[in-house]
Amino acid sequence: MTRFSDRARDRHAKENHFSAYDHFLTFYWEDRTAAIEIHDYVAKGGDKIEMIVRAESKLDDTAAENRWWYLGRNTLAEYCGNGVMQTTDNVYYHKSMNFNCREGRPIEIGDKLEFEISQFLDEATLARGRDNYYGTTYLYIVGEGLVPWDTYDTGPYQQGVEYVDGVRQRDSKKIPESAWLGGLTTIHAEESHEPDNHFMQFATNMGYENGQSFVLGRRLVHSSMVSGQHDENAENGVFEELVGLSDGPYINESCAHCHERNGAAGHVDILTSLDKWVFKIGEADGSPTRDAGGVLQPSLGNGFSSEGDVVIHEYQFVDGLSKPIFVFSGNEPAQFSARIAPRLVGMGLIEAIAEEDILAKEDPYDENNDGISGRAHRVVDAQTGDVRLGRFGWKAGQPSVRYQVASALNTDMGVTNSIFPEPDCGVDQQDCGQGGPRFPDEHLESLVKYISLLGVRPQRDYDDPDVVNGEQLFDDIGCADCHTDNYRTSEFHPFAELRSQNIRPFSDFLLHDMGPGLADSLSEGDASGSEWRTTPLWGLGLSACVTGGVDGDKGDVAFGTDTMEFCTPEHAYLHDGRASSIDEAIRWHGGESSAAVQKYEALADTDKSKLLRFLESL
Repeated sequence: MTRFSDRARDRHAKENHFSAYDHFLTFYWEDRTAAIEIHDYVAKGGDKIEMIVRAESKLDDTAAENRWWYLGRNTLAEYCGNGVMQTTDNVYYHKSMNFNCREGRPIEIGDKLEFEISQFLDEATLARGRDNYYGTTYLYIVGEGLVPWDTYDTGPYQQGVEYVDGVRQRDSKKIPESAWLGGLTTIHAEESHEPDNHFMQFATNMGYENGQSFVLGRRLVHSSMVSGQHDENAENGVFEELVGLSDGPYINESCAHCHERNGAAGHVDILTSLDKWVFKIGEADGSPTRDAGGVLQPSLGNGFSSEGDVVIHEYQFVDGLSKPIFVFSGNEPAQFSARIAPRLVGMGLIEAIAEEDILAKEDPYDENNDGISGRAHRVVDAQTGDVRLGRFGWKAGQPSVRYQVASALNTDMGVTNSIFPEPDCGVDQQDCGQGGPRFPDEHLESLVKYISLLGVRPQRDYDDPDVVNGEQLFDDIGCADCHTDNYRTSEFHPFAELRSQNIRPFSDFLLHDMGPGLADSLSEGDASGSEWRTTPLWGLGLSACVTGGVDGDKGDVAFGTDTMEFCTPEHAYLHDGRASSIDEAIRWHGGESSAAVQKYEALADTDKSKLLRFLESL
């Protein structure tokens, strides 16, 4: 038995000429998810597959379709096992088959059951919005389960030609498990050509009861804590419960305004407001500033005063590498640390790694004499006072997804909550908002579930010889000494989706001294200004397109051919976005990574290109 959740879609996964599959449509949080069970009797010696679908509300009696066994001969969304599901109570729907019409025989173990469920909602009972939706395209291997899928073209598509003898357009195949960067949370390869939506998807193994919580959390991410307005489509309206929750100065009014489509902040031109950045600030002794607290909050809330603004005055170049020079509108703090909003994918999996597996990689005194002395950041729990392992943030300053989210609500959006109930204020600051939690715990839990269960895109071009050779070079020159590729998550995480997963984040999650070139002046907890947590690399090659988004289209194209939307990348890497390419980010590494950088610089140009191709595949 396999149990998971699905959500409504606009078009089909392989119809890249529409570019209308990965995005979220209006009112996506209202009755537009489904919980699904697959009963695989063939796996236990039986002869049938049964699928039970629990909808959030009644589906159309004539259009509750469940399409099985992909063909793709005449259209890119053609299945041979079509049909409307049966129902008894207008909430539960079911379908059963014992015949593989794709192969013309009974179902066997190992068969590729690609399927897609349509959520055509009943117009008479629909509260608002559109009623016709498709669903996610899944690949189920009989006897094995759901797997992330890629496609291959078995022949050129020709309009009006009937394909026979197994020749299909864009057939699906299981992605090799070595390319499942997020284990079973890994989602399928992007086929709809929406390069800006890579980081916004359900985990493939999204739990049976978690799909609706996920979309409720997503609504919170995309709604303003000032006006309650949803940022993607005006028709989505105002979330009244969030109006006015920002009670004091803040940086930005919603999660999504800093984390573009769950990605990182982009490159910023000089003299432009840095409203997607966090500036941690301190007195000469490192304590929070007396007039603004520990984080600079330039935006105003409820009539309070801004704590000042900061811009990049210029980019200085050192050995061909650019470094931002910041100018504050008021008095420059004695110490500060500038940090861009990072990408959000994979955070739940990071939390699910067993603490002992991270601590086992510590070598604070470099006892093995390899020049690397990574150490864990042990932080104080804000509620209990216990010492815990830090995992999140540029300096691993928070121990859990919940604490990271609650901290961002407090300092970045000016929203107090049960974990951080007091606003970020300096001791001499008079106009800084009221204390006490304002953000409901139920909303905090929805946010945590949403961020924890985002799907991770698979590695791309995993069978390209240059990518394979590039990974070997990555290991050979010492990058993998800190950017550790393999972990198996604990069996004890509260979210079943994250348990016992083989993942490839490419990070040891330890602090490393990166040298004076990347150092700032402010420490955080036990982390000095030059120490930074090893950044996970999953999603690295997709980040620029997610942040930059897409620009227009290429107009009408022949049916079945690529593509309409195209990417306008924004490259910004490292903690302050200074690097405009992955190559530049590597060359900024110093301190403990100096030896690896020297080996990188010594590579032939062809080998450098292979190593970069590998990193871009992640």
